[in-house]
Amino acid sequence: MQSTGSNSPEPAVGLPLWLLAELTYRCPLQCPYCSNPLDFARQGAELDTAAWFRVMAEARQMGAAQIGFSGGEPLARPDLAELIGEARRLGFYTNLITSGIGLTGQKIVDFHRAGLDHIQISFQASDPQVNNMLAGSKKAFAHKLAMAQAVKAHGYPMVLNFVIHRHNIDAIDTIIELCLALGADYVELATCQYYGWAYLNRDALLPTREQLVRAERVTNEYRAKLAAENNPCKLIFVTPDYYEERPKPCMNGWGSLFMIVTPDGTVLPCHAARQLPIAFPNVREHDLRHIWYDSPGFNRFRGDDWMPEPCRSCDEKKKDFGGCRCQAYLLTGDASQADPVCSKSPHHELILKARDASLAPLQPITQLVFRNPRNSRAIDSAPGPSR
Repeated sequence: MQSTGSNSPEPAVGLPLWLLAELTYRCPLQCPYCSNPLDFARQGAELDTAAWFRVMAEARQMGAAQIGFSGGEPLARPDLAELIGEARRLGFYTNLITSGIGLTGQKIVDFHRAGLDHIQISFQASDPQVNNMLAGSKKAFAHKLAMAQAVKAHGYPMVLNFVIHRHNIDAIDTIIELCLALGADYVELATCQYYGWAYLNRDALLPTREQLVRAERVTNEYRAKLAAENNPCKLIFVTPDYYEERPKPCMNGWGSLFMIVTPDGTVLPCHAARQLPIAFPNVREHDLRHIWYDSPGFNRFRGDDWMPEPCRSCDEKKKDFGGCRCQAYLLTGDASQADPVCSKSPHHELILKARDASLAPLQPITQLVFRNPRNSRAIDSAPGPSR
């Protein structure tokens, strides 16, 4: 039996079925809710093509079935078509997760020939001006529209993603109408999760409970309408856990299903884990099998022996795994604490204060801290563990 990080009876560690290849932290946009590390410019050199080929082969040998090419903006990699082709040859189901900036009709053709299965394009808002202000590009909205239509024209399912926050949540109906006008097959209305730049801008991005309730109601009304019309479009609404009383089962449990390889080869169990005071392994030094099964970083929060109270004796710990370790660290300074989203957490008042802060007047978009240093003030260090 492989190690699970617990002395209690546990099944063997599962397979890393989902590999997220964060190919680069480079991105032409400045989104103030970007989940990339605040110090992304200081990370090591990107893996080259041959290194990514090896990583994909090792992951496939371990049982990984699906790969997502992400970033930053993965289109910034000139070898993207090669990487897609190799992933397809290995037998992966392949996903491209992109802002659409840098995408062209010819690239769509090239990616299709290479074997790409799925393209997801993200928008910042349904209003062109708001979209462009958040993206930091005057031409972003028009280009996204054109590329979404081109993706559909080339036979791909149209998969659109909108990050929802205070600056666009009240336009949820307009967002859905835009998606329907484009002929979207899947729409992810993903309410902002507060890591990276989103955490830095949390008080300006977190919707009020009333806004969230309305947005969910409107989404459900559209779902009912689509069902009545036999429209196959799927609307997926992801709620912010700041308004829940129990935490989300983050990544389906630490190191149980997802494996993220960052641009410089560091391997993580989730997108935000790099901020934790844990020395995560790198593919330049170890193979993925060792990293997944044997590395201290991936075993740190497996099982439940690491849990303090109230998680240790909670009858829901097998459902939520104590919540998000990164969120616990951001808010309390201790990654082993119960996720403060949980009403049983001794730090739950931090979430209540964040909810109260959402009632303040909406700040102008220009007051947000943006990812792109050309369009925002310099960021010298990450925020402290609590606010």
